[in-house]
Order: sequence, then C-alpha cells, then structure tokens
Amino acid sequence: QVQLVESGGGMVQAGGSLRLSCFASGGTFTSGGTFDNYAMGWFRQAPGKERELVGGVGRRRDITFIEDSVKGRFTVSRDIAGNTAFLQMNSLKPEDTAVYYCAAGRAGPWNVPRLGHEYNIWGQGTLVTVSS
Repeated sequence: QVQLVESGGGMVQAGGSLRLSCFASGGTFTSGGTFDNYAMGWFRQAPGKERELVGGVGRRRDITFIEDSVKGRFTVSRDIAGNTAFLQMNSLKPEDTAVYYCAAGRAGPWNVPRLGHEYNIWGQGTLVTVSS
C-alpha cells in the first residue's frame, strides 16, 4: 500500500517561505494504477477550525487549483518521475498557521477533486507555524 510522507514543515517568520514535499512511497494505490493516475491535494487544519482545501494538482501537472484565500502566494506542483507533490508557500502570514496534509485521490484526466472524501490516501500532516 502506498504511503504519503510529508516534509518541509516548521516555524517561519511572517513574510517568509516554506516548501512542503509529499513523497509517495511504495508502488500500489488502493484502486490500482501508479502515481500519475492520481490527483494530489493539499489541505490544512488550523487550531479550532475545520479542515479546508488549499489546492491540488491533477494527473497532468498543468491542471491545478488554488483556493482564493492563498492564490498568488501558494503554488502546487508535482514531479511524476520522483513520485512527489509540492506546496510552495510564499509571503506567509500568521493566519496560515495550521497542520498541512497531502492526499491522493483517483481522478479523471482533467479534474482536481475538491472534497476530502474524494481522496483515499492521506499523509500524517506537517505543522507550519508562522510567527508575527
């Protein structure tokens, strides 16, 4: 079974940048196929708040979605050959403080799933803390 391993979280000053990585280890996903058959999503959960979608990248790396709340500051991408998805976070604000999760979900060639239940494999999460 494929496992998603996240890295890159930590503490940063407001205005700084972090790059989160999500490496898919192993070779078998629940519904079959390989890494390039799955969309990769990024979610976050701030203290006392519900989990929310940040963005995602589809099976094709040029098919992306970014939520309005982080558009212009965050970028999602993937390296298919390296089985890795990325979340580049620039101009970080204290409001961005949260546990960030990556997830994999089977998707069509032109789709980036928007809902948590559409993703069936999740990472453990990595904490991002932005200080003022």
